[in-house]
Amino acid sequence: MTRVVPEFPARLRSMQGEEMLQAEEVAAMLRLHELGWGAKRLSKEFGCARNTVRRYLRAGGAAPFNKPTRKTAFDGLDDWLRERFFRHGGNADVVRQELASEHGIVIGLRSVELRVQRWRRELKARKRATVRFETPPGHQLQIDFGEARVWIGDERVRVHMFVATLGYSRRMHIRPSLRERQIDWFEGMEGTFLRFGGVPTEVLFDNARALVEHHDAATREVRFNARLHAFARYWGFKPRACAPYRARTKGKDERGVGYVKHNAIAGRRFPSWGAFVAHLDQWNREIADQRMHGTTGELPIVRFADEAAALRPLGGRAPFGQLRDLIRKVRPDCAIDLDTNSYSVPWRLVGETVQVVVLAGRVIVRHAGEVVADHPVCEGRRQQVTDKAHLAGLIGTHLVREAMAPAVQAPALLRPLAEYEAVVGGGW
Repeated sequence: MTRVVPEFPARLRSMQGEEMLQAEEVAAMLRLHELGWGAKRLSKEFGCARNTVRRYLRAGGAAPFNKPTRKTAFDGLDDWLRERFFRHGGNADVVRQELASEHGIVIGLRSVELRVQRWRRELKARKRATVRFETPPGHQLQIDFGEARVWIGDERVRVHMFVATLGYSRRMHIRPSLRERQIDWFEGMEGTFLRFGGVPTEVLFDNARALVEHHDAATREVRFNARLHAFARYWGFKPRACAPYRARTKGKDERGVGYVKHNAIAGRRFPSWGAFVAHLDQWNREIADQRMHGTTGELPIVRFADEAAALRPLGGRAPFGQLRDLIRKVRPDCAIDLDTNSYSVPWRLVGETVQVVVLAGRVIVRHAGEVVADHPVCEGRRQQVTDKAHLAGLIGTHLVREAMAPAVQAPALLRPLAEYEAVVGGGW
């Protein structure tokens, strides 16, 4: 009786080791060996090394291949790598830099990318995942800044958009500015309280450096800026910072920022900064407040009727009064620079060093302990604010006085400091 042995076209396959051999192939190898096939012939037939054939024959069947355990530079650092990977939003190069600075491990970027690859799907899912939650009337206000390029006149200006959204009614407040400093956060919140006629129980925001000094991703320990604590106590709300690297937990306002950028601003040009601000106010009243909200199914202005009574009354409070105290040198054109704008001062102070105080919407310039100029804060960019009285007596102007008599300072410029203190309450 003749036994039929199946053919194994091993030479037509790319065999990279015994891991490619299936259990039935190993069984066929054993049967062929019983028929007298030697290790050399079997190795050619199955496309593997002779030592591999001998190992299968000694084991009497398929034997798992024991890969040697190799030590790597990442051994014992998996928890650290995972925490840093999520902290930096999946940026493997930053992880590589911190490996070198904190652990003294200098390694290639590709090696780090391969090591953290297993967590990328989780990171992507975490970024997309959002837990929707609703808050009762008057409980929460979400605030954020967004950035957009806007045509103001003939210049394309980078504008920072403060957007605040009430959690229950979804009513919005928008305040554009040229910067994103702490004062802009505070003025944005105060404008929101004034627009809605009250203060919510808590204000939720991202981990902005102007407001949050430290927020531990693991323990959720938050350390707010001392000035923010004072501001919150003054207005009577509780500050809350969303989880680090989880800005989507502030989803209502995240969507609000996108709505403003793509609906109120996109494709539009404005002749001046004032026209831009006026457009946003009109758009907020006529479009944003009157739209049918996709989640609540109601108009924000209608839903706000239930929320207005739940807000804490303002109580006639004056603005918190963020103070900026600066030093400037008077330029030859009789002005000082402040936030790209220029403000005039008396011409006799050219070359002198003066103190500039920004307070309650005013730019106050002091020299030798006395107020020498007082201007309203200019919200535009690269503007000149000039008081003609500051140029009186200057040669080359139409305000030259007879016999070049010394200019008498107007009483309005010599107001005592107590008047400015009264505006915001308390002393400097």
